[in-house]
Amino acid sequence: MTTIDRRQLLAGLAALGLVPHGALAAPAAASGLTFSEPRPFSFDRLVEEARALAAAPYVPETSVDPAVMDRIDFDAHWKIKYRNDRTLDVPGANAPIRMFHLGRYFQLPVTINVVEGETSRQVVYDPSLFDMPADSPARELPKDVGFAGFRVLEPDAVRDWIAFLGGAYFRTSGESGQFGMSARAVAVDVAMPRPEEFPRFTEFYLAPSQTGTLIVYAKMNGPRVAGALRMDIKKGGPIVMDIANRFFVREDIERLGIAALTSMFWYSETDKERRSDWRPEVHDSDGLALWTGTGERLWRPLNNPPSVMTSTFADMNPKGYGLLQRDRSFDHYQDDGVFYEKRASVWIEPKGSWGPGGVQLVEIPTDDEIHDNIAAYWVSQTPARKGDALAYDYVMTWRNEAPRDLTLGRVVATRLGRGGIPGQPRPKGVTKVAIDFDDGAVAELSREAEDVEAVVSTSRGTLSGIDCYSIKVGTAWRVTFDIAVEGTDPVELRAYIRQGDKTLSETFAYQFLPLQGGQAT
Repeated sequence: MTTIDRRQLLAGLAALGLVPHGALAAPAAASGLTFSEPRPFSFDRLVEEARALAAAPYVPETSVDPAVMDRIDFDAHWKIKYRNDRTLDVPGANAPIRMFHLGRYFQLPVTINVVEGETSRQVVYDPSLFDMPADSPARELPKDVGFAGFRVLEPDAVRDWIAFLGGAYFRTSGESGQFGMSARAVAVDVAMPRPEEFPRFTEFYLAPSQTGTLIVYAKMNGPRVAGALRMDIKKGGPIVMDIANRFFVREDIERLGIAALTSMFWYSETDKERRSDWRPEVHDSDGLALWTGTGERLWRPLNNPPSVMTSTFADMNPKGYGLLQRDRSFDHYQDDGVFYEKRASVWIEPKGSWGPGGVQLVEIPTDDEIHDNIAAYWVSQTPARKGDALAYDYVMTWRNEAPRDLTLGRVVATRLGRGGIPGQPRPKGVTKVAIDFDDGAVAELSREAEDVEAVVSTSRGTLSGIDCYSIKVGTAWRVTFDIAVEGTDPVELRAYIRQGDKTLSETFAYQFLPLQGGQAT
């Protein structure tokens, strides 16, 4: 498994939120831009082009000049600025667009087209669209080298809020205006005993939306899959993307991930022994939320494991899933540079029937925050085979709070520590787990409520000291228990709160790793 490195494939994505915008000029009416002759366009036509692409052998793409591209490193790329007075306006979209230049981390060009009715016209690359230093290696590239991607700005053109740059990735600044995690059209063979494959967007078509802000059409190509996507994007508080995917399988794929999310988790309050930085917590997301086809709500806190871990949550026609940032307190992060408490949660709501399969969570070890080490996506029970045509539609929402059942309490904190009773000798090999539940029916309980109990189970090991009680500060209730296990294999824990026959909370579903900090020795 190849670690997803923000200073390699996603270097530019990580930089987007840091690019100094300054006082940019108001969007101009495409002055200085050159367009190709119009050609017919429709989503159906794009789908057929992708189908034909997948039917032909894959032709590997190569950089036009790798030696020069490699010299356009992070610092050199930073200095190449798209000119404000060449801002692209998509008529009727109120979404100013500026392009990214090619460089070391983005060496393959994309075409960018504007849709006008039933036709489209390509924006022609010209080096004069960019301001670049006199000694920039980019000046040595061919005059028709092309763009790397694009970003969409607020109507006043002061800040960007969505960007497409590198592979089949995209990301937004979410509801709080802070870039964080990413999404991608598809994930191919993540955490498999072979290199992960990264299909990429090769063409974009931009059109105004009748129901939102902007429609982005994209053609995608890769060694084993091609596709066409339609993303109807609405901005206004949460950023909502109504997405239609049409994929065509060129060669068999063992693990094809749909509606894939990519994030970063280094450490949280859960396992204080693993902290190696002065900040209390560092993560873009702190858990995976699931709303299963049967209606169950689950919360899976994320781990930074000692080795690659893949967890599959089997389901039939899921109602939704997402990587969330639940902890919204600045005090819990103390980072006034990248503001982790503002990172968006991303929620996937399938449309139609997705059939049997599972949401898969991949957690990769990391020792720094520059690596995107978390992936989540849907995998069908039916393997993707050569010649398959697949259609998946869903709504992706970037917001602070993901949709949830307001009647149920939710997990707000998970902590591990030494087992046993404070003040008494601590038993060896025993870990205490403390889970705080709040909101919904849990918050409505009186502090003296009776018949409230924790239902806890484990895949192996011995549980003891199970307790459930009001914290007496605020409205949260705490579930605590000790677990003793032998060996180093992961342990699957589940817990929820009930009162009599009534379920009061979502289900806490956690993969406890015995060798992680917090276990007594």
